Amino acid sequence: MTIGDHLDELFGLPAYTFPGPEHSPRPVEPDAVAWRVGSDVYDADEDWTKAFARFCSTVDTVRVRALIVGAWQEAYDTDPSDVIEALVAARDRFPALRAVFLGDMVGEECEISWINQTDVTPLLGAFPALEEFGVRGGSGLRFPAVRHGSLRRLVIETGGLPAEVVRGVGGSDLPELVHLDLWLGTPEYGGDCEAADLEPILSGARLPSLRHLALRNSEIQDAVAAAVAAAPVVERLEVLDLSMGVLTDEGAAALLGGQPLTHLKKLDLHYNYLSEPLQERIRRTVETAGVEVDLDRDDAEEDADDDGTPWRYVAVGE
Repeated sequence: MTIGDHLDELFGLPAYTFPGPEHSPRPVEPDAVAWRVGSDVYDADEDWTKAFARFCSTVDTVRVRALIVGAWQEAYDTDPSDVIEALVAARDRFPALRAVFLGDMVGEECEISWINQTDVTPLLGAFPALEEFGVRGGSGLRFPAVRHGSLRRLVIETGGLPAEVVRGVGGSDLPELVHLDLWLGTPEYGGDCEAADLEPILSGARLPSLRHLALRNSEIQDAVAAAVAAAPVVERLEVLDLSMGVLTDEGAAALLGGQPLTHLKKLDLHYNYLSEPLQERIRRTVETAGVEVDLDRDDAEEDADDDGTPWRYVAVGE
């Protein structure tokens, strides 16, 4: 699968695309929407930084609470260094900004694993009051360990998340983080982390407020599930999400054989490769305890070699 829809909301606010130079924005309160500022990936008449400058001169940025960075020109070949530089330079104009998403592009603009990224942590340094931060695309992505005292939600969507980024997130001090969502992806697109790289996250030592943990879209989902089974952080979670990856009976059995999961509000395992008997075992173990369980297969794709060796795929790759 590819990503076919833009974000429809951020920070609880409906997304609204700042129109191009040939159109005037409709009247809208600056703090009532999540503003999407973007350019064309191909043959852009106006590059992203010019669109952002026009946005800053048109909208009362003092009241803007959420900002979605859409496509920038040649995102398949150009990282968003200029975008980040422009946002950092404008930080004093956005005192109310609480949410940023970087790279809201659909497949026809740029496939997720072709989106070029860079070190995105300068945005966290520039906006210490930021509560939500998201990024899409793993090619060239860097996330050295940081400390941020306000961040409550961190989302990194990739077809392949570099181990260095996983270790950077795990080494970060994020005392207020409630929601962490990492799309680990596949080695073909740079997802080279192993379950051991997740240990700092699974210990929960630097994430005392974490309640929603998603480690998904992974080719090593069985190993991730086995690591989660004994992870100290699980006992304080409300939502555990291991969806969108190559989760088989082996991983699900390891998860059920670990610590109890009956304290969860939700266990999300949608898009999986589980047999009916294993699905039924999950239902008997946790769903009967009042846990909401999502076991929807979601058309998980599976092929086989001539000798019967199965080929299984994550939900979002290229």
